[in-house]
Amino acid sequence: MCGIVGYIGNENGAPFLLEGLKRLEYRGYDSAGIGYVHRGKIKIIKKKGRISMLEPYLPNPLKTRLGIAHTRWATHGGVTDENAHPHLSQEGKVALVHNGIIDNYTFLKTKLKKAGYRFLSETDSEVLVNLIEHQLKDDPEKAVREALKQVNGTYGLAILFRDFPDFLVGARLGSPLIVGIGQGEMFLASDANAVLGHTQQAVYLEDREIVVLSSEGYRATTLENKTVNKTVEEIDWKVEDLDKGDYPHYLLKEIFEQPEAVERAYGGGGRLLPDFGTAKLGGLNLTSQDLLSVRQVRIVGMGTAYYAAMIGAYLLEALARIPAAAENGSELSYRNPVVDKEDLFLVISQSGETADTLSAMREIQNRGGKILGICNVVGSSVARESQGGIYIHAGPEISVASTKAFTSQVTILLLLALLLGRKKHLSLAQGKDIIKELLAIPEKMRLVLSGAPVIKKMAEKYKKAENFLFLGRGINYPVALEGALKLKELSYIHAEGFAGGDIKHGPIALICPETPSIFLLAKGETEGRMIGNMQEIKARQGKVVVISNYEEPRLEGLADDIFLVPTTREEISPLLLTIPLQLFAYYMALALKRDIDKPRNLAKSVTVE
Repeated sequence: MCGIVGYIGNENGAPFLLEGLKRLEYRGYDSAGIGYVHRGKIKIIKKKGRISMLEPYLPNPLKTRLGIAHTRWATHGGVTDENAHPHLSQEGKVALVHNGIIDNYTFLKTKLKKAGYRFLSETDSEVLVNLIEHQLKDDPEKAVREALKQVNGTYGLAILFRDFPDFLVGARLGSPLIVGIGQGEMFLASDANAVLGHTQQAVYLEDREIVVLSSEGYRATTLENKTVNKTVEEIDWKVEDLDKGDYPHYLLKEIFEQPEAVERAYGGGGRLLPDFGTAKLGGLNLTSQDLLSVRQVRIVGMGTAYYAAMIGAYLLEALARIPAAAENGSELSYRNPVVDKEDLFLVISQSGETADTLSAMREIQNRGGKILGICNVVGSSVARESQGGIYIHAGPEISVASTKAFTSQVTILLLLALLLGRKKHLSLAQGKDIIKELLAIPEKMRLVLSGAPVIKKMAEKYKKAENFLFLGRGINYPVALEGALKLKELSYIHAEGFAGGDIKHGPIALICPETPSIFLLAKGETEGRMIGNMQEIKARQGKVVVISNYEEPRLEGLADDIFLVPTTREEISPLLLTIPLQLFAYYMALALKRDIDKPRNLAKSVTVE
């Protein structure tokens, strides 16, 4: 979850290192540091806190042709200067930055202590840098290789050597690392965002691969020292995509980008076939017969992606009449799952690097399951390791809390349900109507977004509440869960999401005048039951806030606040009902002066289990 950048070249790499750190700060912001070779020594400068806390301690100007840098999300050891990266070996010969967890670091640390090594931090990463130094004789690459053979765990590494200033070493196992290819310079990074504006050419390392960089190029090998011929890929995002523009926060920008993101999701590659009432998804690598033989679909995700998976399960059962279920990735791997050859598994991850989801994916593959990936990042682990898949084309999502990726994921799942439905039980007329409604969604989203000032006033009204309940039924139950998650992530207010039918089975004990309940009301078969739930809350002096996609006379005198979104089919309603919840969480966080783009304790890409 940490951010890694590295540079070697003929120019001054310091501006890239600092710029790269700032671009990757959303991956971890507990501490930051830079390491570089200067006058025959490795210099390390690191500080706890944001990158802005590091900058005053850097030389002005800082110049180096070889350097590494890191922004940390703490795993081993607290948030201190000593635990910040880079870590320097005892004799000052090796420095590294590390993303991941070394599971057997205690054993290795004991071994190194017996060899005379002392440790200044609580981290597993300092153990690794000393292990490499302990192996170092006259071949740095061999030292890295021999050290990593003793390691159990995960790592993305950038390593430099005091006595070998002409190359930089990277290594990967379970934590992303890419090589950016420039002219007379090379880059290492844990995220493609870091190299945008410097190069569009990248190589993505696979697990158990080591790369050696010089100013002129790179050489990749396996951990067993077998040469690997890598494919150079084009990064399809542009540096302009990382600009916040006139928005005060990336989160607000990304909320407002959702109409265009949804259009890209259903428009990429001509994915909709309106005349036939179906969708075309070219990356599935499945024949029509394969699709017809699917017995059930299981959708794996974590956090926001898991809630998108829940919506996808509703859609698949409603439109395609195929049994479907959402699976929590962190639990699936350890549950001894039953994997049938006629089951189809969908794996959802915005980054394509979510550790829990990848672990579940690999366990399913080990049991012979068919995997399709749904992700946003080209070249990510999910994209490379799945048998087929679909890019959501949401564009870079910089804010830690996910918004436009969620609605784009839901859009892709709707397309898949439509495709499977038309091959099975869904009529041409129904398919055409769904496409007609979906094509209208971007403009309806813009109408919802135009009501942001109303949501802002609502947030001001409820900003002193310490607890919230979110309630939905049917396909909007996962939207309630996602709304509660957004409020927790951004405002740090306790919030829980429930199915409307659950309220009487315990949660109603929480109802009081100080705990508002936010209801999602969609025109359709669940509307009557939801209004009944509102009456139960109101009878107990609870505050009732309603987000509805139709005007309902029965809400008169029942709802304390109402926000209307345009009407659409119930199956598509999550795409509209979720936006007011995102805006509410944003404005609550704004009113409470929270760090909106970088909430406490969170990181964008969860690359450790």
